[in-house]
Amino acid sequence: MAISNFIPTIWSEALLHSLDKKYIGVANCNREFEGDIREKGSSVKVCGVGSVTVSNYTKNTNMSAPETLSDSVAELIIDQAKYFNFQIDDIDRAQSMPRLMEAAMSNAAAALANVADKYVYGLYTNAGYTVTNENATPENVVNTLLAARTRLYKQNVSDPNDIVFEVSPEIGEMLLKAKIDLSTDNASALDAGCIGKIAGCNVYVSNNISQTGEDEGTAHHCLARTRRAIAFAEQLSEIDAYRPELRFADAVKGLHLYGARVFYAQELIHLNYIIAE
Repeated sequence: MAISNFIPTIWSEALLHSLDKKYIGVANCNREFEGDIREKGSSVKVCGVGSVTVSNYTKNTNMSAPETLSDSVAELIIDQAKYFNFQIDDIDRAQSMPRLMEAAMSNAAAALANVADKYVYGLYTNAGYTVTNENATPENVVNTLLAARTRLYKQNVSDPNDIVFEVSPEIGEMLLKAKIDLSTDNASALDAGCIGKIAGCNVYVSNNISQTGEDEGTAHHCLARTRRAIAFAEQLSEIDAYRPELRFADAVKGLHLYGARVFYAQELIHLNYIIAE
């Protein structure tokens, strides 16, 4: 890629597309919002409506006046600003494949996606409920997921397609050792990180699941949630190509702005798996 051929809009769209393909935690968030993201500290609006009342109907009797649904508008603050800045030496570029810069941009997207996913998974502390498995094993690992699923059903989340389980690689391995049938009708259509279904809910494995050390083992802070539980908003605010003054090299730098917030805490279940050392 020559600097003279660099078109920021096209490269921003390409980078966002690459991010979307690499996201796991972010991909399972609500990403519909209103507002422009211009800088760190900006805010966007996430809208919602209240519940609908169901009443008894009596023939030949007037219905009550239509109720006015309460709407809610909450702000999501863009509190994260991450950047990348890399260069490729002219000699390296001349001796390598022509698409070296494209490969570097793909690596940048993967790095940005990992950081954003870690940020989303760190929101487990805002979950409305916690299910703890104090000694996770292949024999009991599924029971924790089913307990979380039941909890979500009690919150009137009745469609399993609205629920996702997100687990660490270690917990994912236990699920496979448990010999649970995770197969799907169309394995080639699985999203990034998805290993199949349990009780009708997609199961995702991510290396960015939060972990904390404890005296009796490591806690894996996995999640069970609906896709609207957490809202996420992002913007590639800047992406520039330039020639470093003191180098014979092409360089690219970019600024990734984003924020996330738990809006439906009762639809976010913290799966606190503890694995003995």
